[in-house]
Parts: sequence; structure tokens; C-alpha cells
Amino acid sequence: MSRIGRTPVAIPKGVEVKVSDANVVTVKGPKGTLETAINPNIKVTVDNGAVLLTRASDIQAHRALHGLSRTLVANMITGVTEGFKKELDVNGVGYRASKEGNKLVMNLGYSHQVVVEETKDIKIEVPSPNKIIITGIDKQAVGQFAADVRKKRPPEPYKGKGIKYSDEVIRRKEGKTGAKK
Repeated sequence: MSRIGRTPVAIPKGVEVKVSDANVVTVKGPKGTLETAINPNIKVTVDNGAVLLTRASDIQAHRALHGLSRTLVANMITGVTEGFKKELDVNGVGYRASKEGNKLVMNLGYSHQVVVEETKDIKIEVPSPNKIIITGIDKQAVGQFAADVRKKRPPEPYKGKGIKYSDEVIRRKEGKTGAKK
């Protein structure tokens, strides 16, 4: 069996987990409600304060879905209790970010400002002009939103200018030397 898939997911206090007949898992907690459909080949049961997932058979596709489904449920429970956060750094001379209302306004060396609007489930914080913090309860949505913001000006390898994740390491390249032969 999958080591990840067979591990039960503990349900903390204040969190309510429901499984419908169509194998849709709904998790309700202090930060909000999340819902996802689990493959019908994976059986989801809630008992003794934990969520257990079992697979229909031992074929490769079901084994892969087993671990994935368990991780999705665990991320939903973590999201409604603690939430998820991605931090981005803005590097470069004149590059900065600010928040105006519910919009993230960035100066990234273009002739115009880049504006990104926060969605209903994503919150943006800008504690300093070169730091952006993206928070939310859905791990996939937070990661995708952070990737979309980073895509506005990805870091370049020569000077390191651009938007990068705080824990990302940019592999630097050496520039031209200018020596002629």
C-alpha cells in the first residue's frame, strides 16, 4: 500500500469533514470552506476524528491516486485551519510593489505599471516595497496566483533582477568579458 495514502489524516477541533455519495469531500473550518471531488476508485471514510482513504485495487493508477487523494484532503484541512502563504521578493533598481485598495501595483521596468487584482480567496500584503506576501486557504490557488505574479517579470540570470520566490535561488551567469583576440 501507499505509505502516504494509508496514513490517516487527523481532524483538528473546529474542523468538520463531510463526504457525499458522489465522493465529494467538503471541509469546513475557521478560515472557510473547501470542496473537492475525489476519484470514485478511492473510498473516503471519516471515523474516530480522522479521515481514512482506501483504494479499490492495486493497479498502478489506483496506487498513484491513493497518495494524491490523501494529500489533497490533508491540504484542505491545513488550509481551513492555518492557511497557506507564498512570499515573493522584487529585486532591481526602481522595481517596487505597492497595494492600492485590492490591487497590487508593480513598477517592473516597463513603460507602464503592472496591476494585478486580488481574488475573493486570495489576499495580498505588501509589507515593504520589495516584498509581496500572498495568502489564502487553497494551496493550489495560492501557488498559481504567486506563479502568475512572478511571471510578470521572472528573475534574469545576469543581474538577478525580477520577481522571485523568497526561498528561490537564482543561478547567476557570468556576463561578457570584453577581451578581444
